[in-house]
Amino acid sequence: MNTPTSLEALIDALRCLPGVGPKSAQRMAYHLLQRDKSGALRLAHTLEQAVGNLRHCAKCNSFSEEEVCSLCSSGKRDDSLLCVVEMPADLLMMEQTQCYRGMYFVLMGRLSPLDGVVARDLPLERLIRRAQEQSCEVILATNFTVEGDATAHYLATLLRAQGIKVSRIARGLPVGGELEHVDSGTLAQAVLERREVRE
Repeated sequence: MNTPTSLEALIDALRCLPGVGPKSAQRMAYHLLQRDKSGALRLAHTLEQAVGNLRHCAKCNSFSEEEVCSLCSSGKRDDSLLCVVEMPADLLMMEQTQCYRGMYFVLMGRLSPLDGVVARDLPLERLIRRAQEQSCEVILATNFTVEGDATAHYLATLLRAQGIKVSRIARGLPVGGELEHVDSGTLAQAVLERREVRE
């Protein structure tokens, strides 16, 4: 049985999404065509608009419709702090904490030689220039994965060589977590990064 060419093209296009294999792409395509044609048209229109309208903010490198995003152009942010995150989703998580009021820089990735991502693939010159212009402390908030730790180490070395103050977010026990349910690596890190209790 021959599948229509446009259906094959749709299934193939859906496979570009992370974690979507051939079967999942096929299910999505059939769902959109059979059960949600208006949703399919809305998705197509919204994707086209996003690709056409979004660019990288000239300051923080996150996605924006303007040359400088609303966060970077806000006068209410503390420009003595620059938090470096891997992706825009990480920036949103930092904002949800409501405990950080500084500026951001989004790498749009992390060092991962196995995936072919090396230092020249990240906007490191822009990061250094931004940190120097702001003359600020850089807070490295990359993920606590092998790649995230390697990226943080590389950035710390690079930034400190430029005389820039660098710190790394701490890792430890989750709020409300119980010791018996925490993995040994997290518990060990929490012990290593303990702080003195003051009155």
